[in-house]
Amino acid sequence: MSLTRARGDDVERAARDHLLRAGLRELAANANFRCGELDLVMLDPPAAGRAGPGTVVFVEVRYRRSAGFGGGAVSVTPAKRRRIVRAAQAFLLGHRTLADAPCRFDVVEADGDPAEPRLHWIRDAFRLDDL
Repeated sequence: MSLTRARGDDVERAARDHLLRAGLRELAANANFRCGELDLVMLDPPAAGRAGPGTVVFVEVRYRRSAGFGGGAVSVTPAKRRRIVRAAQAFLLGHRTLADAPCRFDVVEADGDPAEPRLHWIRDAFRLDDL
């Protein structure tokens, strides 16, 4: 495994653990489709007293050694957003029970030591309307 891939795995693991501690449930990790890859797919359960499966959250994890050139969210370009959206559509086609659930696109920015990165979770980082 390359050093870059190992660093990415460490950061994604830290992001997943952070989201799990925040109450989300993991649905998939590194889901690959011809049109793109989804780093994490999580389920944000409905609020108490609400019906339905909750919100499907497509999470892009972005690592930067330092935030000197802007955070990781800056690197999620419009083209990257389109690939994430297409991959999310492919994911939902394969998971029909979630097809009618609300969805959102989050970014987890990470910087510093990949083994113990600083994380910044940006909920609803972009919307389909932004594309």
